[in-house]
Amino acid sequence: MPGPVRDVIEHRLGSEVTDAQSQVGGFSPGVAARLQLADGTRAFVKAACSTPNPDTPVLHRREGRIAAALPPSVPAPAFRFSYDDGEWVALAFDDVDGRGPELPWRTDELARVLAALGVLATELTPSPIALDAAADVLARLLGGWRRIAGTDIEARLPHAARHRIDDLVALEDRWPEAVRGETLLHLDLRADNMLLTDDGVFLVDWPGAAVGAAWVDLAAMLPSIAMQGGPDPEAVWHAHPTSRDVDAGLVDAFVAALAGYFAHSSLLPAPPGLPTLRRFQAAQGEHAWAWLMRRRGWSEAVA
Repeated sequence: MPGPVRDVIEHRLGSEVTDAQSQVGGFSPGVAARLQLADGTRAFVKAACSTPNPDTPVLHRREGRIAAALPPSVPAPAFRFSYDDGEWVALAFDDVDGRGPELPWRTDELARVLAALGVLATELTPSPIALDAAADVLARLLGGWRRIAGTDIEARLPHAARHRIDDLVALEDRWPEAVRGETLLHLDLRADNMLLTDDGVFLVDWPGAAVGAAWVDLAAMLPSIAMQGGPDPEAVWHAHPTSRDVDAGLVDAFVAALAGYFAHSSLLPAPPGLPTLRRFQAAQGEHAWAWLMRRRGWSEAVA
């Protein structure tokens, strides 16, 4: 960060920074550091400018607005302040003495995370803050099969998907209906967006938060869990309390939309400053597709 930005952050923190440890993981380019302050306290700061990716400061601004409104009942690091000079955007939080889940997923740690998601679905229904509907937030992402159909990308799909493209478009078209609800959702849960402590699970990076169906965060996370050595998505889904009494057709529509998002996004050029994102999306897409195939009773063989 430029010196003047660092100076403002130190002033707002109320103490000089004596040590900064950069944190790896995630996909947003920019600063992410745990700070030791001269007064003995700690803080976490994330910051970005419009280079190399102009979308990152926009996401930071939205996250700052959301983080400032999250109630104490949400297991997220306490928000301190934001800084925005029009080019650099910085967010400061309390530092959480935790770590990311061990990968491949350990059974005990996954159980802790899944239990936390169940508690969140209960505690955050109805949403304690007013936010956009999940259907509105996800509209720019989902609908991948429809975006693929009839384009050059369609020819690059696996055989089973290419020959079911019309069915996939029709199925995913129900996703806006599927995600309707009144629960506060994170909408981007993955291993790199959570910290485990001795007595809890903290969720970080909330720029995509919205209000929707209580089960959506679980369903959206399952392909990444499978990709990182976790169990079969369908087995986890049926064992989790948030899946009870959920319309199976709506779940199929959302899983189809997830698979379509990953299929479409993974075949696009990499965004500026995010060279590994497409590979990560493709890996999740393989598991989302396999989950959808199982739920629909489809096979790879298509006449």
